[in-house]
Amino acid sequence: MIGLKRGSVELSSHQKEWDKNAKNVILELKQLFGNAAVDIQHVGSTAIASIYAKPIIDIVIGLRDLNDISPYMQLLKEHGFIFRGEDVAGQMLFVMGDFAKDTRTHHIHAVKWDGTEWKNYINFRDYLNCHPDKAMIYEACKKKLALQFPDDRKSYTEGKQECIECLLKEADVWKSTLF
Repeated sequence: MIGLKRGSVELSSHQKEWDKNAKNVILELKQLFGNAAVDIQHVGSTAIASIYAKPIIDIVIGLRDLNDISPYMQLLKEHGFIFRGEDVAGQMLFVMGDFAKDTRTHHIHAVKWDGTEWKNYINFRDYLNCHPDKAMIYEACKKKLALQFPDDRKSYTEGKQECIECLLKEADVWKSTLF
């Protein structure tokens, strides 16, 4: 299953369908952007095979400059990628889904390639995939918050921040030891 009613929180065990779907959307985005996108990757909890996740696929588009997306805004809209604004400083959010049913299936984050946001997405995913014990800490945090805030995604997301920040610090240290 892919998709969740906007604002709600429901976690599912990892589905192979998520990886396949992400690959298809990434391929479509690469065709739309051509060389304007330095890299496009599946990130977020659906990209971490060992944990429960909201069934919404997160994809990050790495651009040389965030303004490089401007010429593609209409094309993205025509292909079902709806612009939702600069949800977090330094990144632009696009969503996909069944808007008649108020369901979201994908969150597409456009960021500066190799900038802080890009590195955070990639390092977090890679660290948790390489360290299942750390992934379980994150999953426990998510499950607790999902029970506490089943209809309040904003509070759920805010509640994860401390855990994410702690794991990101560990991921940065881990990443620096690889080179």
